Amino acid sequence: MSPIARLAIRTAGRAPPHRAFGIASVNLMNPTMPSRFRAVSAFHTFPALLQQNGNGNGNGGKKNIAPGAFARTDDSITVEYPPEEQLPSSEPVEGTDRAGAHIFPTLATFSLQGKVGVVTGGARGLGLVMGQGMVISGADLAIVDLNKEEAAKQAQNIVDTFRKDHPDKKPPRVTAHYADVSDPDSVESCIAEIIAEHGKIDNLVTSAGFTENFEAVAYPIDRMRKLWGVNVDGTYLFATTIARHLMERKAKGSMVFVGSMSGAIVNVPQPQAPYNAAKAAVRHLCASLSVEWAGAGIRVNCVSPGYMLTALTQKILDDKPDLKRQWTSLIPQGRMGAPEDLMGPVTFLLSDASSYVTGADLRVDGGYTVT
Repeated sequence: MSPIARLAIRTAGRAPPHRAFGIASVNLMNPTMPSRFRAVSAFHTFPALLQQNGNGNGNGGKKNIAPGAFARTDDSITVEYPPEEQLPSSEPVEGTDRAGAHIFPTLATFSLQGKVGVVTGGARGLGLVMGQGMVISGADLAIVDLNKEEAAKQAQNIVDTFRKDHPDKKPPRVTAHYADVSDPDSVESCIAEIIAEHGKIDNLVTSAGFTENFEAVAYPIDRMRKLWGVNVDGTYLFATTIARHLMERKAKGSMVFVGSMSGAIVNVPQPQAPYNAAKAAVRHLCASLSVEWAGAGIRVNCVSPGYMLTALTQKILDDKPDLKRQWTSLIPQGRMGAPEDLMGPVTFLLSDASSYVTGADLRVDGGYTVT
């Protein structure tokens, strides 16, 4: 199967009239996909909306903006993103834990020492940084990705970075594995390989996913199935396969599903109903499995990122300097999230520090969804 997207900016937007400038979303798509199905993002600047809805010079100098103009989807402006081979490689975060590890005491239950974690879609972007956070907190790690070569490169980078930050500590075991997360046989084979190399699995982070901006009435059903296959089926397959492994061991475990703000609100102005519905499914799958597996000692929680400044989004913002101002104008904290902002929430949910937390959806969005 051709590689398809493994990461996305999880975008979502309810644009209040006094702040609405528009937002855009990104996905990494199959480079062999026909050009008319390539990932696009739709956004309007404020002046563009005024022009679209008329100047209204006969209304006391006020602009004539049609009612509901800021709450509608609009795909009239599109941005095409680079194919797989042109995507920027992510760099591990250096020195993020030095203060906590060497100066200030830290609650012991936050440690993942002795645990083996799996992160899907872990070769780039958010998945890579969340996996690195697990390693910093003491875990060994298995990076799963469609691009095994990139995963192997990043596995070595994580070990090298750890050695640089902690020259006096034993380095973690970090391995790279291939899987098509939407294929049951591929998932079974991948998990068997991880268990053979690490001996067990304790934690899971499901970061594999992608989005496409396309009007629902024109979205091909095969693309809809592909999107759900990665975002929903992939989450379900990895979670249930690892749950069986934990139940066979009679061992406790913790899983974090990577959702999105898009699973809680409707994105504007870009149309992406299938993605939003898929992330809502991930969130409710988390809640349902957390109840079903509570008796087995397996906790399942969800993190829902907002606007995150990955290497890819930085590249896009470099080409469109006004876009960052438009995005951040919608965020109460006034900034996009850094990938390392997810390290703490994910580590907390995986660790014993959250032993009484299951079925939760932790939104890491700078307050966006509460406005």
